[in-house]
Amino acid sequence: MAGLTAGAPTPQDITVHGQSRVLEVGFSDGARFRIPFELMRVYSPSAEVQGHGPGQETLQTGKRDVELEALDPVGNYAVQPRFSDGHDTGIYTWDYLYFLGSQQARLWQDYEDKLKAAGVGRDAVMAPKGGHGCASH
Repeated sequence: MAGLTAGAPTPQDITVHGQSRVLEVGFSDGARFRIPFELMRVYSPSAEVQGHGPGQETLQTGKRDVELEALDPVGNYAVQPRFSDGHDTGIYTWDYLYFLGSQQARLWQDYEDKLKAAGVGRDAVMAPKGGHGCASH
């Protein structure tokens, strides 16, 4: 399997652990990560979550119990998960999965800081989004 960055580690095995809600990924450099579905969902690389530029991110809440319903391959460089909340537009490259796995502690802290700044908790129900004319999602 090839990654997007030349010479970057690529997955050697990927295991979905439904009961513990983690995606376990073993990489070619020997690194092995257990990435919680919640973290994957909160940091989805989709435009729906990340927006179309800096400052347009949508803070995700209520994702603690999200499940992974499917994990489809995208070429030989990524996977596209389908989550139980209906979100299915994020494409997770091998590089991005490695980033999520290797930076989990910092990402969780950043997420907690953003929640605190917004005055909401992890389990808050997200308000429905109005249409904004983006045809990409």
